[in-house]
Amino acid sequence: MHGRLKVRTSAEEAARKKKEQEIKVKTYRAGMGRIFEKRKNGQLDDEMMQITGQILSRNPDVYTLWNIRKECILKMAESLGNEAKQSLYDKDLGFTEQCLMVNPKSYGAWHHRCWILENCPTPDWEREVALCNKYLKLDERNFHCWDYRRFVVKKAKVPAEDELKYCTEKIHKNFSNYSSWHYRSKLLPLLFPHETSPARPISESKLKEELEMVLTAAFTDPNDSSAWFYQRWLLGYSQPALDIAAIRISKNLAIASFSKPIDLRTCEIETNFGFNFNPDRWQPVQKGNKYDVAWIVEDSFELGASDLQQYIFKCRMSDGKDYAINLKKCSDGFYGMKCPKFEYEFGAAVIEELKNQLESCNQLLEYEPDSKWTLLTASLLMRAIDRRGYHTKSLEYLQKLEKIDYLRQGYYADLASKWAIEKVLEEWIEQGDLTVAIDLSNLNLATIFYEQYMSIAKIVILRNNCLSDRTATKFNAFQFCENLDASYNQFSTPGVIPHIPNLKVLSLEGNKFSNNATTRLEDQMKNL
Repeated sequence: MHGRLKVRTSAEEAARKKKEQEIKVKTYRAGMGRIFEKRKNGQLDDEMMQITGQILSRNPDVYTLWNIRKECILKMAESLGNEAKQSLYDKDLGFTEQCLMVNPKSYGAWHHRCWILENCPTPDWEREVALCNKYLKLDERNFHCWDYRRFVVKKAKVPAEDELKYCTEKIHKNFSNYSSWHYRSKLLPLLFPHETSPARPISESKLKEELEMVLTAAFTDPNDSSAWFYQRWLLGYSQPALDIAAIRISKNLAIASFSKPIDLRTCEIETNFGFNFNPDRWQPVQKGNKYDVAWIVEDSFELGASDLQQYIFKCRMSDGKDYAINLKKCSDGFYGMKCPKFEYEFGAAVIEELKNQLESCNQLLEYEPDSKWTLLTASLLMRAIDRRGYHTKSLEYLQKLEKIDYLRQGYYADLASKWAIEKVLEEWIEQGDLTVAIDLSNLNLATIFYEQYMSIAKIVILRNNCLSDRTATKFNAFQFCENLDASYNQFSTPGVIPHIPNLKVLSLEGNKFSNNATTRLEDQMKNL
């Protein structure tokens, strides 16, 4: 009827959108075709800048076009003086802002802006800091802008104190700000380094303050993960520091294992008992790896009756740092192992704060017993306070998490395996006797951690766990193992256990092998 807006039917609307899309695709293809033709002919001119600008202003995520614009700018800038060159770069800075209005999270636009500022004659870094303030006011969780901010504040020489204050303001405005929490973790070690230990990120007094602050954030919204993640950083759940884990040398085999993967072929090995190790002879236990936690060398070693007070194995890494371990002499050679640090050790004031936080978590669990972040944090707090005393309780929480947060049950199962292995491993290393079995049976293990520390063990018992084929490659580290019991697990592929040179007894009964597979497995065992 007259005066009424006609509403398109769904079919008509779909046809209209399809026609619009076809026009856009046709225009895009024509523009890209023209760009590549001009590039092929070396025509990096104003027309090229115009065409790339037309496409990028609608879709700023086409990396190729940003690179072509760089080529154009460099070509044009060749014959210009500094003033004209600066004008050229400033114009493209303005263009990137137009693109960021279309998509504030465009990787290409932010990266292009970095390139412009690093190449123009007189970059205005203070202006860029103000630009970051503008965009983070619109969206304080724009991690692209946070990344760009770290770049420009370094160039502008903004004091770290000012940046920490800015982070604090953003966190108080919105606790759910992963980027700000992350940035905070980079600033605090610069401003509040630990008094005595370089391995610890921040001082004890500042750590206590941060724990109090993060608890407030976490309990404001227990279902938001950003503050919980930051708390994990405060508690020290990070990669272990590089160090020698274990060494063993026999008449025909030597193994060197480390807390983190390294390329041992780039290192220098030195001992005080006459052994010379050519770095080129070392091979990773996982064949084909460039970096590995365990390395072996097969050779004939003279185990002379030297009578030194101390046997030292020293390794100089590619970074120039020396790492050493004291070895003991045994009937068939030398061996040594270090107990890894599983968590940070905190002072009395911090421990008291951690206990208060654990109590708060337990109170919250009375009202929200299925709060996954509270359960996980409570288990981590127990580990930080007294991992041996709370060992059973922390594993109970992880078992509960496997049921509550079943989509991540593999993560919780792996974490439980890690903690269970840590307890047994620590006790085994404290005994310091290679002839004693490292008994990891009946622990419900889903995988193996710290295999580099077990590389010198004679007997490894993994009976009655949940280990599967994905774990078998870990056994490559067990080069000195003579008796391996992996019975009653979930291995399903015959021959999945790798060759272990010193192995005499291998138990695999109770796994998922078929009858034929069992026969083939028995044949393999006869050849051992």
